Amino acid sequence: MHRALVVALLLLAVPSALGDPPGVHTDRQGARVLPLPCGEDVFHFVIFGDRTTGPPSGLEVLRQAVSDTNLLGPDLVMTVGDLVGGYNRRPEWLAQMREFRAIMQGLDVPWYPVPGNHDVTWGGGTPPPGHHESDFETHFGPLYYWFEHKGAAFVTLYSDEGDRERNRKGWGNARVNRMSETQLAWLAKTLEQTKQHDHVFVFLHHPRWVEAYYPGSNWDAVHTLLQKAGNVTAVFAGHLHRRRYDGVRDGIEYFTLATTGGALPFEAPGTGYLHHMNVVTVRDSGMTVATIPVGAVLDPREMTQERRTDVDRLRWLEPVVQGDGLVVAAGGRANGTYPLEVENPASRPIQVTLSLDTPDRGWFFAPSHHHVEVPAGGKVEVSFRYGRDHEDGLAGLSLPSLALQADYLGETTRISLPERNLPAVWRLRSLPPDTWDGTEPRALSVEKNACLTVPAQRLDIPDGAFTIEGWIRGDDFGGRRAFLAKTEKSEYGLFVSDGRPVFSVFLGRGYVTASEQEPVLEPGRWHHVAGVFDGSEVRLYVDGKLLAAQPGEGRRRRNEWPLFVGADPDRRGHPTSGFDGLIDEVRVSRGARYGQAPFEPARRFEPDDDTLLLLHLDRGLGPIAPDHAAGGRHALSRGKVEYAPLD
Repeated sequence: MHRALVVALLLLAVPSALGDPPGVHTDRQGARVLPLPCGEDVFHFVIFGDRTTGPPSGLEVLRQAVSDTNLLGPDLVMTVGDLVGGYNRRPEWLAQMREFRAIMQGLDVPWYPVPGNHDVTWGGGTPPPGHHESDFETHFGPLYYWFEHKGAAFVTLYSDEGDRERNRKGWGNARVNRMSETQLAWLAKTLEQTKQHDHVFVFLHHPRWVEAYYPGSNWDAVHTLLQKAGNVTAVFAGHLHRRRYDGVRDGIEYFTLATTGGALPFEAPGTGYLHHMNVVTVRDSGMTVATIPVGAVLDPREMTQERRTDVDRLRWLEPVVQGDGLVVAAGGRANGTYPLEVENPASRPIQVTLSLDTPDRGWFFAPSHHHVEVPAGGKVEVSFRYGRDHEDGLAGLSLPSLALQADYLGETTRISLPERNLPAVWRLRSLPPDTWDGTEPRALSVEKNACLTVPAQRLDIPDGAFTIEGWIRGDDFGGRRAFLAKTEKSEYGLFVSDGRPVFSVFLGRGYVTASEQEPVLEPGRWHHVAGVFDGSEVRLYVDGKLLAAQPGEGRRRRNEWPLFVGADPDRRGHPTSGFDGLIDEVRVSRGARYGQAPFEPARRFEPDDDTLLLLHLDRGLGPIAPDHAAGGRHALSRGKVEYAPLD
């Protein structure tokens, strides 16, 4: 009836093609002739692995598998047993049964159970005859049975008959590993009844053909029956919680599934340990089998504008640090609490995992990580205890980073966003007394994208006028070279590429750039380079002279990247376009320090009320380049940097 309706609709829709021979129809001449698709009848079914002995979160895996399956739209779903926790008495068993069935009721297609040892084995006290067998048949279905669908027969076997004389269940010896004569006789009769089917698929819980796990098994007798039938295509089992393929034996393929919510020692698909479904495609000529990890099936209809907006917001999710963050003493010790607030900007819940990490073994953090769910539009607070016991000064200090991994919980799918590593917020409690004495003036020496960084959350220049400046002595200006930059389709940057200085500020919808067209910067010579935005004009200065100016106004577009001293951030926040030479006396200020008139730039700056950042660059304290301004916005080294004596 369904096929007839489809054919009728096609005839109504394309009457012009009625008289045409089979083929691809076009009015294009000389084009390559395309083949027709396979015309065989085809259908699909899905197989779920074990659910039991896993954590409670395994039920969520099962629920996700149901959602995935509905997107695939198979004809039916099979299981390979171990549906409930079992090994308990009837009240607990019934509760687990209802839990499993409630989730499986979400399937859009029929599903068929196979009993496993957890489904039928009693626990606690003397078991009734057959343990939970009667419970299984009452609430799930027969212990073994068969049905037909589109020319194929589906046969389920019961591999947990056990030792009926002693009323014992289990595996590991011949008394419990053998199929009963009663079931073998039923199987022989069933295979005779299904001789006219194109395919026979067999399902059971234990892969009894694996002799190492089931000594004394009589699977050879079962296989002989399957072989004689001549139309058995494949056998599927579970129990091992690991994928296994035992090849083709007399034309019959043997598969073992891992889990669909059950316990795993770890998840690594390449090793066979994963939550998955098997999708079987059946044609007259044969079958194909594909393993699909749970959660890998995505609904194209879910990628709405709202979803895209949510995911884009979460790409830049950054917890807010409450207070000063990590507080480090001049001696290198640290002790305190690192409180964070995670706010979810999305319209759906998210799950977030946070951890602090550093190669410096002197640090400790507790707990090792936080895993929290944040409701849509909500906030969650977490905190870490931290400490560092080394009293070795700051020379060996390595500051931690915060690893953040967020999952967006859609209606039917979970989207895992890429993990981000954010620099931890920190401050120095005090500095060595000789930090600022200036008795041994030095300069920062950088090459090959080594640089300093000042975190964006520390150095947030207010909207409006500002000035960035410093002294440079380049060894090589060839190619693209950055001096001070945090540009990435936003913010500002001073560049000295090929000896031609450029100052750019992103205002409104694009960059406003003041640039010098001729190479005015000489290798081996000290130059003062400055960029000023006064609210209405972007200006560029070299050695106290105004070289270029462009009108511009509006608010700066911000970004999350740090200010790079000696490099430029790429779109992933990595340093690029590195400066090659010496850098000295870097200063960032609010307001416009220089106007139209020429000036004599100071060789060593002093901080004032407008100074936001001042790096003398005379020395480093481990990874820290101290800030001389009042805000203590110390820079961090990235790559190998040195502090060279001034000539």
